[in-house]
Amino acid sequence: MGQHSRERSRRHRLLAPSLFTALAALVVAAVLAGTHGFSLSDATAAGKVARSTRAVVPEPATATAAPASPGPAADTTPSATPTPTDTPMPTGTPTATDTPTAPAPTTSAAPDVRSAALGRTAAAPADDRESSTVGALFSGPVGPGNHFCTASVLHSATGNLLLTAAHCVSSPGGVTFAPGYRDGSAPYGTWQVTAVHTASGWSQNGDVDEDFAILETAPSNGRNVEDVVGGNKLGTDESFGATVRLYGYPAGAETPSLCTNTTAQQSAYQRVIDCPAYPSGTSGGPWINTATGDVVGAIGGYQQGGDSDDTSYSAYFDHTIATLYTQVEGSAP
Repeated sequence: MGQHSRERSRRHRLLAPSLFTALAALVVAAVLAGTHGFSLSDATAAGKVARSTRAVVPEPATATAAPASPGPAADTTPSATPTPTDTPMPTGTPTATDTPTAPAPTTSAAPDVRSAALGRTAAAPADDRESSTVGALFSGPVGPGNHFCTASVLHSATGNLLLTAAHCVSSPGGVTFAPGYRDGSAPYGTWQVTAVHTASGWSQNGDVDEDFAILETAPSNGRNVEDVVGGNKLGTDESFGATVRLYGYPAGAETPSLCTNTTAQQSAYQRVIDCPAYPSGTSGGPWINTATGDVVGAIGGYQQGGDSDDTSYSAYFDHTIATLYTQVEGSAP
């Protein structure tokens, strides 16, 4: 919230024994008298989606409170065209990188949680098998300053699915995914998003407990995205007290962030984690269980992922996203 500051002047009254002194005092008093102006600053929290003229989706017009029971069955119909509130849809066509400019990721193990301090945020390692599955979403040319959310490759039989937050993307038009993106480069190539699938609670009511989306992508150079960088298995009904690796692309940075910490239960269908420096742009970033390797969340849900840069949320992954995943995988080309 903005903070108002107001300074109040003090009136100095001077007394003088002579007329000359009294007149001088009046001049001094006139200069010192009066009230200083005040400045007003209003910083409005907008969740963890980067908001600029390039952002694809503003926050939904309405959102319901957390339900007392699991959400309704999934709706695999691609979400309706967004209704922007403060950000126009992009009109340009993203420029894709046709040929990978770096070798495929190594098969080394994911970062060892035992060697990292819990709750500390740092740059994610480059050319790591797990971090290469995480990328940035673009609504314009793939390059510095154009990414607006984070997504990750979801393991599937079709090899073309991504996971992100539902509040990030409501239609596929002009959206590009660049896995392993950093410093203006898309080392493994880019993939165009062709369809957006959300659960019915989100598409109909903006239910924050169903703030997740599965995206379909088109092949690039004849290859599906999972064929190039691999994917993370969907994990459902896993413990609220899981230790996870949290990835995200801050809007003002060109390198993904990584933090490892233990999650907690914020509400019946919301996870919460304390990791510093996860601002706008990190929405959709995956929560990867260090014990199972499953992706058990995506930054979003309550407060669209959190009003604070140091605390993030995710809708709980249960049968609702499992049903959505099964239906999308079965219908995808």
